[in-house]
Amino acid sequence: MNTAKRRRPSLLVSLTPLITLAVFLGIGYGLLRLRIEILLIGAAAVAGVLALRLGYTYKELEEGILESMMKGMPAMLIVIVVGALIGSWIAAGVIPMLIYYGLKIISPQYFLLTACVVCSVVSVVTGTSYGTAGTIGVAFMGIAQGLGIPLGQAAGAIVAGAYFGDKISPFSDTTNLAPIAARSNLFDHIKHTLWTTTPAWLIGLGVYFFLGLTRPEHQQVSLEKMSVILEHLHEAFRFHILLLLPPAITLYGAIRKKPIIPGMLLSAAVAVVLAMVFQGQSLKHAVDVMVHGYKSQIGDATVDALLSRGGMLAMMDVTLIAFCAFAFGGIVQKAGMLDVILEHLLKVARTTASLIAATVASCLSVALMTGSSFLSILIPGELFAPAYRQRNLAAKNLSRTTEDSATVVMPLIPWSIAGVFMSGTLGVPTVEYAPWAVMCYTGIVFALLYGFTGFAIAPRIRDDETIPGS
Repeated sequence: MNTAKRRRPSLLVSLTPLITLAVFLGIGYGLLRLRIEILLIGAAAVAGVLALRLGYTYKELEEGILESMMKGMPAMLIVIVVGALIGSWIAAGVIPMLIYYGLKIISPQYFLLTACVVCSVVSVVTGTSYGTAGTIGVAFMGIAQGLGIPLGQAAGAIVAGAYFGDKISPFSDTTNLAPIAARSNLFDHIKHTLWTTTPAWLIGLGVYFFLGLTRPEHQQVSLEKMSVILEHLHEAFRFHILLLLPPAITLYGAIRKKPIIPGMLLSAAVAVVLAMVFQGQSLKHAVDVMVHGYKSQIGDATVDALLSRGGMLAMMDVTLIAFCAFAFGGIVQKAGMLDVILEHLLKVARTTASLIAATVASCLSVALMTGSSFLSILIPGELFAPAYRQRNLAAKNLSRTTEDSATVVMPLIPWSIAGVFMSGTLGVPTVEYAPWAVMCYTGIVFALLYGFTGFAIAPRIRDDETIPGS
């Protein structure tokens, strides 16, 4: 392949696609409410024109796009399977049963606090934010509608809880990936990450508790309306303890570290059988909801809106946005624009504080430009690892910072895989729940604070930091 005619992009050229993306999304999506897919394609087109002027061929850019898509396909397959899982769980009565008993047990005053804590526990045990939000999170959204909780706040608490485990669970892919990229030890990384994660999580719980105490009475659903919802759910579905079997299968597979997609498909298949046995549905209808989603026809608008969701086709909107984001990310990576931005960030990192800040900035830059949590950890991790060694800083400082500014930030970016999944699954736009996913952005504050004060910044004590106790 002839590379003689290629030119290295300048910093201005490298920043142009990112600035274009920010302008397109800020004006086009934020003000004009244009479709985000078209805006992403527009930004990708600008990046493509710049890449062509640098000497890259269209074929090379196409290869970059395909490479970017291939890296994101495992996550996209999970997204599609979760759609089938949600539809089958509703048809079987699993989610309606969780909503029914949740409405009876959970107080509106402590709903946000409860949702965040429960999702945190589930995500720590399972290690999956997608699985947590797509199962127990959907049930909590139904409870929130029944209790009159603002859906943006409810979704924010669920997302924060789901990503608490995604950040510190030893079963999480990103938790394992961060120490690999930074060359630290997994369990040292997890313990070190608690320094930033715990206070950020507690601040979020404090916000949710305060919101519950100050919730105006008019935002709480009347007892009459709640009674109607409970009555409709009880009449439309037959509840039985065996309906807990599909969630148990998913939970068991996650704990045992089994492949997530086969476990979800098995759970959905069992839910189809339960829908036939307990809800009297035909095999055709029970299977159809896995593809088209469940369409509630109870007759009550609130309950029908509550239960009409799921299905693989519903997740194709999520997939389309992700593919458009991959096109943008693939071009800027292939043309070397991302490398130039990160190299300039590294040049200004002359102190521990500026090194941490540069790491945060690089993770955010990769996250915004690629929408991929994996790349947002891998690229800065590979780039900054030598700098941390040169400054005699433990590698777990780097792996922790990538988690603080990459993993948990992803659901706050509307065009990222995580952002479109959470928005599509929970039924709330990313910009509405983002302010309430408190833990997802306050962790960055502590990462920067520790960098500037030196608190909880560990020195390197051995050459091979993959050994436990480093």
